[in-house]
Amino acid sequence: MYRYIVNRLLLAVPTLVGAAALVFLLMRLIPGDICLVRLSGGGSVDADALAACHADLGMDRSVLLQFLSFLGGFATFDFGTSMWSGKPVSYEILTRLPISLEIAVLATVVAIAIAIPLGTLSALRQNTWTDFVIRTVAIAGIATPSFWLGIIALIIVLDVTSAVSGTPWMPPIDYVPLWQDPVRNLSMAILPALTVGYRYSAVTMRMTRSAMLEVLREDYIRTARAKGLVHRLIINRHALKNALLPVVTLIGIEFAFLIGGLVVTEQVFNLNGIGRLFVQAVQNQDYTLTQALVMLVVAVFVLTNLVVDILYAWLDPRIRYA
Repeated sequence: MYRYIVNRLLLAVPTLVGAAALVFLLMRLIPGDICLVRLSGGGSVDADALAACHADLGMDRSVLLQFLSFLGGFATFDFGTSMWSGKPVSYEILTRLPISLEIAVLATVVAIAIAIPLGTLSALRQNTWTDFVIRTVAIAGIATPSFWLGIIALIIVLDVTSAVSGTPWMPPIDYVPLWQDPVRNLSMAILPALTVGYRYSAVTMRMTRSAMLEVLREDYIRTARAKGLVHRLIINRHALKNALLPVVTLIGIEFAFLIGGLVVTEQVFNLNGIGRLFVQAVQNQDYTLTQALVMLVVAVFVLTNLVVDILYAWLDPRIRYA
């Protein structure tokens, strides 16, 4: 197991380098110049001032030197300074990451709490009214955009609170850590977590149902039933653990996607997270910040896939890592 983990971590290095090269090249292909954006102000730009800006940001060096400098900074966790704000990139990311990470974790908890029980129940009650209702809920969740559901949730909350207390309630927009003020923190995070978690659970629910139906047809399940084992024991110990293998993979991929993929949801709920920072960095042509954000998402995907592969051995003892 330890050898497998070390090998996977070593394989992550060329993956990260390849992703760094790709994003570095694509960012340079985007038309525009951040120095022109910073200096123009709607008018003409002095050539000397433009050259000084390029030199200050290191853009006057060759592309190869810029790329090597970027790799060196990434290896030492020094992501440089934002070209737009002038603040350290690590500060910009660490300021926004807790919000997106909390929403992603809460949405994952909501999705697991909804999807696995309902997906299992749907498989056990195949082609009954229970199955049809659960499948309808799942398909509705897949077809409903999270941002639209978020808008509807806000409207309902506003109407209900206005009718009850006479004053409409809006979730706070400033982030307060959970350990400082749990009530204020959860009041900000619960609505986006529920809206994102519902769609997340819909996809996971469908996968859980399909995996359970496949496992329930296996010979060892028939043997367990023939031996007279308790039905709940068969489902929990034999069927569900094996059916969770593809479900865990899907949960891991969705969680990694949520770290940088909550752009529209953060816009709806006015959250200052990583997704919103991503859009701002691209709009401002901030190469340094955009590259660091992309590498953050890539690193999260690599780490999540490693954790998912390790969970396989716990879920299915037949899996062995050479």
